[in-house]
Amino acid sequence: MRIYKILSRDEWAAAQAGGRFEGSAVDRADGFIHFSTAAQAPETARRHFAGQADLVVLEVEADDLGEALRWEPSRGGDLFPHLYGPLDAARVLGVTEAPLGADGGPVLPALA
Repeated sequence: MRIYKILSRDEWAAAQAGGRFEGSAVDRADGFIHFSTAAQAPETARRHFAGQADLVVLEVEADDLGEALRWEPSRGGDLFPHLYGPLDAARVLGVTEAPLGADGGPVLPALA
């Protein structure tokens, strides 16, 4: 199953340079990296990234993250993927842009 991380282009560039993503400020404060499934990502984008330009969406295979990935209840009781540890940049299968739409919300690419 593919999971997705929305982050700024600058955060991704830093992760590529360092070989791993340690998480955004919110992720570090919560103690894990927040991911979403394809079904969850549009609402995550709307709630948490509205008005933010220069966003990208990382695509990762959940099974490749091992025991560090936990599925935990969050918004509405849905189980969300949370990564307890850094994300190795080599695990990222794809990166796509998420430009802002006319309503100020990120427009996500088609997600698997």
